[in-house]
Amino acid sequence: MAAAKNGPGMLYVTMQPQEGLSLDQFHEWYNNEHGPTRLRLPQIFSNGLRYQATDGQQPHFLAAYDVTDMAHLETPTYLELRANRSPREAETIGQVKVDRFFFDLICAQEHPSFKPAEQCTDAEAEGRVLVAVDVSLNTANAPDAAKKVIQWYEEEHIPMLSKIPGWLRSRVLRTPSAIEGSNAGETKIITLHEYAPQNGLGGPEHKASMDTPWRTEVFDKYITAKGRRTYSLFYVFGPAPRDLEHLSRLPSSKAFSALAPRLTTTAGSEGPIISSYITTPHDGLVIPYQLEGNPSPTAPTIAFSNSLLTSLHMWDPVVSILKRERPDLRILRYDTRGRHAIPSPPQPATLDLLADDLASLLDALRIEKLQTLVGVSMGGATTLNFAIRHPSRLSKFVACDFNAASSDANTQAWKDRIVIAESDDGKGLAQKLAGVTVERWFHPATMTKKPDTAKWMTEMVADNNVEGFRYSCQALWAYNLKEQMKQVKEVEGLFVVGDQDGKGALVKAMDGFKGLLGEKGGELRVVEEAGHLPMSESPQGFWEAVRDFI
Repeated sequence: MAAAKNGPGMLYVTMQPQEGLSLDQFHEWYNNEHGPTRLRLPQIFSNGLRYQATDGQQPHFLAAYDVTDMAHLETPTYLELRANRSPREAETIGQVKVDRFFFDLICAQEHPSFKPAEQCTDAEAEGRVLVAVDVSLNTANAPDAAKKVIQWYEEEHIPMLSKIPGWLRSRVLRTPSAIEGSNAGETKIITLHEYAPQNGLGGPEHKASMDTPWRTEVFDKYITAKGRRTYSLFYVFGPAPRDLEHLSRLPSSKAFSALAPRLTTTAGSEGPIISSYITTPHDGLVIPYQLEGNPSPTAPTIAFSNSLLTSLHMWDPVVSILKRERPDLRILRYDTRGRHAIPSPPQPATLDLLADDLASLLDALRIEKLQTLVGVSMGGATTLNFAIRHPSRLSKFVACDFNAASSDANTQAWKDRIVIAESDDGKGLAQKLAGVTVERWFHPATMTKKPDTAKWMTEMVADNNVEGFRYSCQALWAYNLKEQMKQVKEVEGLFVVGDQDGKGALVKAMDGFKGLLGEKGGELRVVEEAGHLPMSESPQGFWEAVRDFI
């Protein structure tokens, strides 16, 4: 196998779905499975962009991935990714005419205000125009043809293109050294020119760039053929699958589940639902998430942050209500750090780390801003701290059943619970701590009148990773948000508590600190006949408490 040329470049893939393949199936597969698996390799791919042709030519679709170093495309990491396709991917790609090209980056020029698409919001990035030009070289008569063409691009043509209104960036690439399965052979120069949706293509500046003596000389002496395609950017990949829109149009038979790439999609009447994961950039921890609700990519998003020892399913009753009452909302849930595995080496969780985990999840899903964040217990403290640390990422929050500051007594209580959880070779959490925890959390009426709810929650607590509990509960050991919450001025907040949480003590505590929020304080609402998890114990009562605010 020939070694790839070291240095940055591009994987450039053109695709034409064959007749009989649903475009919704094609896009859902590519957006939720194929692209994100590559963006989970940031050491190889720095971005992934999808374009649709605007020139009426085939292939209709283009995917462009910037590669940090072309040598990576001959490593086992990448080659195994291609070899170990899921059955769904193998079936779908068999119905698509695919041409893959590998290009080395030669040079780039960009507007001073240029931002790569992956650093823009979807609204900013989508609709960007890409003009792709490839030229074949007359190397038979001019061995230095590549050098001459590149010199013309760098010194005259691109500087003239940069005067076109809306010009963003131009890059010059060429076919690289042989890469197994690539476009080895004829050397070509490829230029990719990016423009804003509203631009001056076809105007006087553009025409001037196409009519110079130097251009005439270059085309007469060094170029034998030219191809030109135009595209519009319509999708920017992140490392987390998020395309509910195309999934919502598929029948239930097109649901997908696989351990690799650890993705489950639900279509049909029960969907659309995407269950997948992200890997945190700071310590590589896997955090599962579930995205559902309104399938529009521009739908306002509400997110939920869990209590310690619970999973994202603690919100199931409320999400059922929300889907019925607020079909306009996209819904995001995730398992908090410590529910499953812990990072290696282990490190105690902090409220800052928990808030930043959520920010990483939003980044991976390319969600710029939440409409509402709702959290309870440790998730309530996380919610308030997220508003403190990332105020531009949410419009409002609902923080439930938590304290704005920890106490020494509470810290000791968590240490005692760790001892119980780790007793009997780690069986103590399931056999001892789970039952007493739910009994402590829930209203007495829940325990007696709703035994199925108590059993459901007890099993959820018992299923928590023991070591994860040990390190995650430390986020609640020593914190104080009372001074910082005074600075939350742009985010509207609501506090909610069950009337018998801590036998009523937490109602008094939250009433005591609600006035510290921002300049005007926050409102406290009490859910009757509920304890520490009112959304799980009395979902309708909780919904009544927050409905007008959300």
